[in-house]
Amino acid sequence: MASHIQRIYLDTSVIGGYYDTEFEEDTRILFEKIKLGQFHVVLSDITEGELQEAPEMIRNLFIELSAGQATKIELTEEAVQLADMYLAEKVVGKTSRVDCFHIALATIQRVDILVSWNFKHIVNVQRIRGYNSVNMKLGYPTIDIRSPKEIIYYEY
Repeated sequence: MASHIQRIYLDTSVIGGYYDTEFEEDTRILFEKIKLGQFHVVLSDITEGELQEAPEMIRNLFIELSAGQATKIELTEEAVQLADMYLAEKVVGKTSRVDCFHIALATIQRVDILVSWNFKHIVNVQRIRGYNSVNMKLGYPTIDIRSPKEIIYYEY
């Protein structure tokens, strides 16, 4: 029986993590698994926009990923409204609106896992409970949020 290839949404921190000494080892293992077809990547125009000011090597990495088997999605009015509900429910503060866009897009796209290195606003048990509580209240599925470290080693 063919196993389900997990659809993972990568936020900006994961792309940047490829060249960050603290995160590069695990990020590069994740990218290797992506190249091997072990994950299907979902990328958004929000991530692309956040990378406009990033060093060229990071922007190129995004372009390379996009050119691969990735699904590219765009911010929708529905995602903006969901993100604003996270803010209204005070899951995070107003300065984290872009982080909320990532969560909302991944939720609406029903990805298997949102992957991030942002431990303050995203990969954080209190925040995850908050996002999922809003999702359930509004009839959306809950979202699984993990760091690259958590998803590269959990096979079998």
